[in-house]
Amino acid sequence: MPEPLRITGDGLVLREWTSDDLPVMAELFDDPAVAHRTPLVSPFDEAAARDYLQAIRESEGKRINLAITTDGLRPLGEILLSLTRCTIGYAVGAAHRGQGLAPRATRLLTEYAHTTLGLPRVLLQIEPDNGPSVAVADRLGFRLTDEEPEHVTGKGGRVYTLLTWAHETDR
Repeated sequence: MPEPLRITGDGLVLREWTSDDLPVMAELFDDPAVAHRTPLVSPFDEAAARDYLQAIRESEGKRINLAITTDGLRPLGEILLSLTRCTIGYAVGAAHRGQGLAPRATRLLTEYAHTTLGLPRVLLQIEPDNGPSVAVADRLGFRLTDEEPEHVTGKGGRVYTLLTWAHETDR
């Protein structure tokens, strides 16, 4: 069995989710802001957390989902990388926002994607009115592309209009 993935740097430890994290996952993701911006179910309770962890395990080889921690133990949020679309997504728990977790985690996972996985281009897809995520993209050197916006219908019929931001290696 391979070693669990851990990416460390900039005061963070990004690590794989475990069954022990289920109560914390429910705490982090049962949040109106997370429900609004992500496809996660709402309300998000421990049963939803168990289903989500199962989906993560079933997506092995297609997606990397990591808990954002500062100590390698207690999750403060999540960051993920779709290996099929080369896109990064993240969610930080309400009690932990404003600490720079999203930009630091995104920087770490972007570097991992470029250097370890050899992906020349990593993407963020962000709604135009999501100011905090636009700030993360800009701060980390992602550039807004001229690709057509993607329109995705989510839960409850909500249509997400996503602009694509790209980070490319200098190679």
